[in-house]
Amino acid sequence: MRVMHISDLHFQADIPLGRLPRLGWRRLMAQVEYRLLGRRERFLLVASTVASLLREAERLQVEHLLVSGDVTALALPEEFEAARAALESWCGRMTILPGNHDVYTPGAARDRLFEKAFDAELKSDLPDLCREGPYPIVKLLGSDAAVIALSSARVPLSPGIATGWVGQAQREALAAIFADARLAKRAVLVAVHHGPFRKSGRRDRITHGMLDAREVLAISAKGGAVGLCHGHIHHRYRGKGPLEMPVFCAGSSTQQGREGYWLYDLGPGILRSAEPVWVSGEAAPKTAI
Repeated sequence: MRVMHISDLHFQADIPLGRLPRLGWRRLMAQVEYRLLGRRERFLLVASTVASLLREAERLQVEHLLVSGDVTALALPEEFEAARAALESWCGRMTILPGNHDVYTPGAARDRLFEKAFDAELKSDLPDLCREGPYPIVKLLGSDAAVIALSSARVPLSPGIATGWVGQAQREALAAIFADARLAKRAVLVAVHHGPFRKSGRRDRITHGMLDAREVLAISAKGGAVGLCHGHIHHRYRGKGPLEMPVFCAGSSTQQGREGYWLYDLGPGILRSAEPVWVSGEAAPKTAI
């Protein structure tokens, strides 16, 4: 089973100046980074980059697409529409989960804009084990593999704070999923938006990281996951969790100079290989498992 892992697409709406006063204070504050600190330019080619990555997935005969959150910049309806349209061809072959940018405001979370945009993709193959809305989402891939998608996306207290957590209900469900006979002998990837540690190996700062990272890592490793996959941190790298479980950060697949993805090859109960691919900019050799 060949899986492509992309993340942090950040479809962004170029908002006319006249509309700015109606955005609300959170999105209005975010315009400083967007207009003055270069974010607009870094993600200027999102649509064409995603289209190129998906063409590459078809060429490589990828069977499943994993998108680990932050498909939007400010959780605006038009951003979700653009993201949905870009990923439409992979509906039915995709696991997708939200990031903190997809619940950027209380209103976006309350109105479930992410869930409405990707409703068909948020159906679990083990619905009896969902505990927080549709999460955790379990996708059984063929007869040999599975993806468990958790949500760590929480409404930020303010722009600049991007902390997340999975929570006790989802963690208990995660343990129950690993104990379920329907996952026996499958190679299982756990996916979440926030990462447990940065590229340096140090735990992420409290204003940016996953508060219950240790618990999520421990449950995943004990359950026999062949890897934990995340985004949120805009660099592509591999770390190591408990019991030698690999941890893969997809970085931002669309940020200029860092475009790319992870390519996983899953067999019966094993991760055969994991290859980080850079389209441009940063580069690293293939990593064999």
